[in-house]
Amino acid sequence: MSAMFPMCVRASRSLLRIRSETLAASGPQQLLDIIRTLSTEKNPAATGGATGGLAQAILQEKLQQQSQGQPPPEGERGEKDGEQAEDKKQKENTAYAKKMALRLAGLMGLGGAASLVYIFGTNSVDEQGNRIPDEFDQEPPVIQQLKRTYKYMKDYRQMIIEPTSPKLLPDPLKEPYYQPPYTLVLELTGVLLHPEWSLSTGWRFKKRPGIDYLFQQLAPLYEIIIFTTETGMTAFPLIDSIDPQGFVMYRLFRDATRYMEGHHVKDVSCLNRDTSKVIMVDCKRESFQLQPFNGLALTKWDGNSDDRALYDLANFLKTIALSGVDDVRGVLENYALEDDPIEAFKRRQAQLAQEEEHRLADLSQQKKQGLSLGSIATRFWRSKQQ
Repeated sequence: MSAMFPMCVRASRSLLRIRSETLAASGPQQLLDIIRTLSTEKNPAATGGATGGLAQAILQEKLQQQSQGQPPPEGERGEKDGEQAEDKKQKENTAYAKKMALRLAGLMGLGGAASLVYIFGTNSVDEQGNRIPDEFDQEPPVIQQLKRTYKYMKDYRQMIIEPTSPKLLPDPLKEPYYQPPYTLVLELTGVLLHPEWSLSTGWRFKKRPGIDYLFQQLAPLYEIIIFTTETGMTAFPLIDSIDPQGFVMYRLFRDATRYMEGHHVKDVSCLNRDTSKVIMVDCKRESFQLQPFNGLALTKWDGNSDDRALYDLANFLKTIALSGVDDVRGVLENYALEDDPIEAFKRRQAQLAQEEEHRLADLSQQKKQGLSLGSIATRFWRSKQQ
């Protein structure tokens, strides 16, 4: 019996070595399952019990090593090395693709720049195809191309920033023609029209209530001009639709504005009119920032059909014209800080009407008192004569 015990121990150790090598690649959950299986096995022999306890101890030690972050087996290391190599290769391919795309974009940019220099740097030609000489003909060929291209870009930028002409309107009419004493400059979008978009109809413009009344009331007193930041292609048919009777005398579009700090500014000094008689109506104060006291900033119309602002605007402008104001800037300056100048005008008009009513009431009361005193004095004089 004592001779068989060492043999059993050696056999159990060999068996455990084989099991541990076989289970080396197993995960923690698999090891736990194996421990539970070994612990529930029933061996009638004492050597079998000793072997199960030894196997359980070895497996627990194996699980503890894996949980403490010891190096994984050779098979797992091989798989991880393969994944890392694949990720590295993919990153290298992505970096190479980006580098090639940047090179291609640079080549295309250089090609485009060279094409622009060739197209815009060549001399202009006349109707017969003959080359027109210019001030750069004496320069070397490459310098000629570059200078002509630069001049073209500069002129194009100037065309966008500056108005198309320093005199946007013709000279005022002379007798026997009638020239209204004042000039009214109106914005189209937000003042007279409201843009609306729907999936079924696309963009449509809604006409603001009171446009016809405004034109009819002010046409004898004001030279009416539409000056809008819309393009001519968009605004021309819209003006035709809201002014079938032709009250609008002139039309100016985006190309007549001065582009400043991201805004299309309307320069009153380019209108070829007396600036003391020009009133500009817009919904953006930036539009008349060069001459702030020539402008009247209305609240932008939101498309409400019950809006009455144009009726009140007509009354306001009619009051200015009929009063014979020499310089409208003195009047508009009083409304420059108002959020809604039309409401402020109505409020002031109501206050003036109330003050005038009180003044007339006081005057009437004074007249009555004067009459009563006069009658008393007359009676006293008559009694004294008698």
